[in-house]
Amino acid sequence: MTINDIPTPFYVVYENRLRRNLELIRDVSERSGAKIIMAFKANALWRSFHIIKEYCTDSTASSLNELRLGREFLGGEVHSYCPAYTEASIGEFLAGSSHITFNSLGQFNRFIDTVRKYNSESGRHVSPGLRVNPRCSVIETDMYNPALPGSRFGAEAGDLRELPEGIEGLHFHALCESSSYDLEKVLDAFEKNFGHLLPHIKWVNMGGGHLMTRKGYDIEHLVRLLQDFRLRHPGLQVILEPGSAFTWRTGDLVTSVVDLVENDGITTAIIDASFACHMPDTLEMPYKPAISESVEAADGLPAYRLGGNSCLSGDFMGDWTFASPLKRGQRLTLEDMNHYTTVKTTMFNGIDHPAIVLADSDSPDAECRYLRQYTYEDYKSRMS
Repeated sequence: MTINDIPTPFYVVYENRLRRNLELIRDVSERSGAKIIMAFKANALWRSFHIIKEYCTDSTASSLNELRLGREFLGGEVHSYCPAYTEASIGEFLAGSSHITFNSLGQFNRFIDTVRKYNSESGRHVSPGLRVNPRCSVIETDMYNPALPGSRFGAEAGDLRELPEGIEGLHFHALCESSSYDLEKVLDAFEKNFGHLLPHIKWVNMGGGHLMTRKGYDIEHLVRLLQDFRLRHPGLQVILEPGSAFTWRTGDLVTSVVDLVENDGITTAIIDASFACHMPDTLEMPYKPAISESVEAADGLPAYRLGGNSCLSGDFMGDWTFASPLKRGQRLTLEDMNHYTTVKTTMFNGIDHPAIVLADSDSPDAECRYLRQYTYEDYKSRMS
């Protein structure tokens, strides 16, 4: 079965592209000495984890479901961080984690005795840490910026003159699809604000947002930056937990034009997928995805808005230009839809959820197989 044999809509994951990213990430880890772990918030397609497991077995979890997924399908360490643990959840987090990061001093003070008791009675050691706010903003989109004034994420430097007893690590997260030079700025602020605490801890988690697999990312600068940090702070374990970098440009969403509507001089091609349901990050971020079949705009070429097949008025995006007029049934490939997209999908309107397909390469005649197909039962079971 090849891609052309599969009815739309469907997500396709290209194994060769995924392995290329994983090889780069492993190389950065080996040369820099940093531990790089997978964040499921960007991708949780566990039926592809047999490939990822060849390169990385450790993960980060922000929920009990992510924790269970990491233990079941990767099998390595699970570094947990949750904005707020509860009496009902803390025990299960401790039982499944190797590291546990608290979002605030209040959370730490509330649960540190629980951590100590668990470590004493279980014969295991879960390493407790604290998230801190370096107060350095390098993210343009406020929705994704944890360093905004009034942020609910992390302890402030003014509250940490001394390290509270029991904290073994510090965690910061201030990047989003960012460069190594953005990390350099944040790391400088982190060391200025919290450097006095570093001789007293075992590890530093630099969070996610390190988009090292993006074209043009300065890998050598990242490696030097991490090596230099480790030289300044010998003995500290450095941890990175990028999300998008693992599956950046490793998959697409293939859809078909199902109707053409013209109003007020705008022609909308309605597709059998939905931006709101199947590509929500394009509306949240927001960003305009590339379409493989589109061409650069030029006078005389037909241009279209794309409309999702839902009843939400804002379920559209535009405009794209094509070499010739679109036709009903024509396939369009929306690129780079294997990170964040699949974990944020909804079943609004009960619209058919795209199948998920694994292709052994990105060649048009690559061998493909279904990882998952969705039916009415999936929709029904989520609504009850």
